[in-house]
Amino acid sequence: MMEDFSYASPLTSHGTTLVQRDERASLLVIADQMDVSALEPVAAAAGFRLLGLATLADAPVRLDLQAQCDTVLVFCPAMTPLLERLLVQLETQAIQTGMAVILVAGWETVELAFACLRSPHTQLLCDPDRVELAAALVAAGERRPAAGHVHEMDRESARLQQLSEEVGRLARTLDALTERTRMATPSFDLGQRISDRPSDYIGMPALAPIGGEATRTDTPAISATQVRDLLRARRIRADFLPGDLFADPAWDMLLDLLAARLEHERVSVSSLCIAAAVPPTTALRWIRTLTDKGLVERQADPHDGRRIFIALANEASEALTRWFGASRRLLTI
Repeated sequence: MMEDFSYASPLTSHGTTLVQRDERASLLVIADQMDVSALEPVAAAAGFRLLGLATLADAPVRLDLQAQCDTVLVFCPAMTPLLERLLVQLETQAIQTGMAVILVAGWETVELAFACLRSPHTQLLCDPDRVELAAALVAAGERRPAAGHVHEMDRESARLQQLSEEVGRLARTLDALTERTRMATPSFDLGQRISDRPSDYIGMPALAPIGGEATRTDTPAISATQVRDLLRARRIRADFLPGDLFADPAWDMLLDLLAARLEHERVSVSSLCIAAAVPPTTALRWIRTLTDKGLVERQADPHDGRRIFIALANEASEALTRWFGASRRLLTI
């Protein structure tokens, strides 16, 4: 483990030793099986002073002993017995101190990580590429809270993060343009859903159906099949043109949630990420945005505290249903 040196090398002037303070934001990395020498240039490039590297097992003690830390980068791709406790400790310290947290989860841990999210300064990434990880580090560095303004969000930071996401999207689009074969076989498949992934999770059929309240008489009738057909029509665009050119994850997620509501099904976070048809880290950012705007709601699983479901808010569901009615009238004119 690296030692934490908060000051640079001493300077000598007329026989007097002076110490120059390192004003860079500090970064603590928590990960298993990672070479700390490979992290130093990454931290320096993002403008951080690397405090060191701690394993997931040693992280709780290290966090208690760490006097001051601006950002914590945590790699937790696999489930461990103490992971939930560590995530709760991180979020508690983030809320209390304004510390920025970057959680790098995998598909195995993204549900737990999302369920533990509480701090507005926490970024959740899932299987990120290098561009997404770099953007998260830059955004965390810019979000460093000023004294007395721990919970104040920086507008410039949001603008910088949006710009970083756009750079990543353009990079992926260029990759798709250069690697895509010209003769692609059209597919009408919606893509992988959560039921296609191996899991030991058992659903909750005993819960009351979503949207079971009485419907308004002036609300146009709509079926889950119609919503799924629209999603399929949107998916097949990627068989003819690069999919990133038409990325609209918020709309795709809202449609998927509407179909699930009509089918009286519950939607997990990982399932909604798959429905978004974008990299999972981008989908997770959109889930948080839709939640902040009140369009979707977090629903705790009463049978498993490590799992959160996402559902349409009633107002959003009614608005989407009315949109379907209005769009059908336009198409029949």
